[in-house]
Amino acid sequence: MPATDKVANRLINEKSPYLLQHAYNPVDWFPWNDEAFFKAKAEDKPIFLSIGYSTCHWCHVMAHESFEDEEVAARLNRSFVSIKVDREERPDVDGVYMRACQAMTGGGGWPTSVFLLADGTPFFAGTYYPKDAFLQLLEAVEAAWKRDRGALLRSGEGLAAALASVDARGQAAEHAPVDKAVSAFRASFDAQYGGFGGAPKFPTPHNLMLLLRTAPELAEKTLEGMYRGGMFDHIGGGFARYSTDRRWLVPHFEKMLYDNALLAMAYLLAFEQTGKPLYAKVARRIFDYLEREMRAPDGGFFSAQDADSEGEEGKFYVFTPDEVAEALGEDAARFCRRYGITKEGNFEGASIPNLLAGGADDDETDKLLTHLYDFRKKRVAPHTDTKQLTAWNALAVAACAMAARILDDDHYRKTAKELVDFIERTLTEGDAVFVGITDGKRAGAGFLDDYAFFIFALLQTHQATMERHYLDRAAALALRACALFGDDGDGFFFSGTENEALFVRPKESWDGALPSGNSVMAYNLSRLALLTDDERFASLSASQNRFMNGEAEAQPRGYGFYLWSALPVKKIVCVPDAPEGLHIRSDWAFLIGDGAQYPVVNGKTTYYVCEEGACRPPVNEL
Repeated sequence: MPATDKVANRLINEKSPYLLQHAYNPVDWFPWNDEAFFKAKAEDKPIFLSIGYSTCHWCHVMAHESFEDEEVAARLNRSFVSIKVDREERPDVDGVYMRACQAMTGGGGWPTSVFLLADGTPFFAGTYYPKDAFLQLLEAVEAAWKRDRGALLRSGEGLAAALASVDARGQAAEHAPVDKAVSAFRASFDAQYGGFGGAPKFPTPHNLMLLLRTAPELAEKTLEGMYRGGMFDHIGGGFARYSTDRRWLVPHFEKMLYDNALLAMAYLLAFEQTGKPLYAKVARRIFDYLEREMRAPDGGFFSAQDADSEGEEGKFYVFTPDEVAEALGEDAARFCRRYGITKEGNFEGASIPNLLAGGADDDETDKLLTHLYDFRKKRVAPHTDTKQLTAWNALAVAACAMAARILDDDHYRKTAKELVDFIERTLTEGDAVFVGITDGKRAGAGFLDDYAFFIFALLQTHQATMERHYLDRAAALALRACALFGDDGDGFFFSGTENEALFVRPKESWDGALPSGNSVMAYNLSRLALLTDDERFASLSASQNRFMNGEAEAQPRGYGFYLWSALPVKKIVCVPDAPEGLHIRSDWAFLIGDGAQYPVVNGKTTYYVCEEGACRPPVNEL
């Protein structure tokens, strides 16, 4: 039955693409709002909370098996109040209940399935459940609610107390455990294929940013392996979310804006350090993909593309030799040889294009990629989530600004400035930053990540343009973030004083798929201290570093972005102005000075260089 013949539920009034995917479910869904909690309390029912996002493969599976099913819907509607949340729209809700899931099960993922008391306290959590298992779970929870509610209340109270105490684990420390982290990465490094550990393999580019400066052979092996495998979309550019196998061949085909922005940074830093053209080429192909397929008409970037099309994961991305022959004619055979497209296939009877077989570069064959891209465009494309999230767009700004500086490319400089303008115009009001916007409807007050990532983007744009207003704006927003999220020198809470109060107030320091807001704030405060000479930032930076050093000590490989931010930096002041052709490096904090404070020496452009607590005599060349 088409959706228009079904009865819509409350989600039909939402803007989130994920919530709208569920607007015609027979489940009587609520969005996250007071009405749902009031109803649960008034009717004495437990809450079923389902958290996911629109490009999540297993969210689609559970939706089809359970939430579109009349039997499941009848049980949920009879005995529960059901709430559906887009994790990208409400990262605070996702964060606290993912913690609950991890505490209860030892793992987590999406969809996240949580059962709550009417005050929001969780008492049971899991992830994906097949229909039969989910029905059994609903029956068990319903029975316990009626017959042994005390046990559920005790479970919820115990979990809430445990989660509230989680953030009291680190002791402030003076030194960042960089060497300890590098040793841990070496111990789990896959010397054959790159990456760390076995399957699945995630790119975690911020770890590679650290390793490029501390163990470059590990980082380069991984960057080259990821590019050669099927996780990189050789036809259209950009990277999928992760590899399901050790070789980087078979991806989970979903593409995320944040992954591609962070990976662009890693490849750019690799090019800056090594000068190898491959790394610049990969970064440019990431940007080509983002500009072509993820740029919104109003200037920002959309958030993600689905793994599925026509109900099948990866269908859009794979090829058979016959399809390549249809697209390329007599050139098909050499293309198939180069990109591993065979009759047997490497994914469900078809082939994921890849370069794992090695071989020399072949520019003539690679020119055929554009023809195959045009051929692929005729297929049914995966769904694109059109939310424009502040934090993720800020990462794209930072990546473009890095590209402008490292590649000396004005196109990327222009794009970075346009994206900053988009965020300022659409996603801020004064010093207030918001979560994102979808179809013209702006989401609520921003969280730590929104502020931290935007400040990071402004700092990168300042270094790419030397325009002072970007630095001044970063400084103002950093002070605002400290007021909203700060904990008296003991790190930052994820939710601020203007965000909704949940049953716990987490303080995320761990770098997962994304760097934590605490890690990014550590970078921001240290750079602002160098670039502004403001003692407030110097003091805040020192406190934040001590907090993060303590957090990182037990599991340092989980703090890659923070440890990258803690590596040595040179402060360089140039007078009278930056000469043409100077490449400002990523491990510099670079400023244009004036002759009054920094005298010109020998009548030539002069550089004042400070590092590791000492300033050297001025020089005319770097």
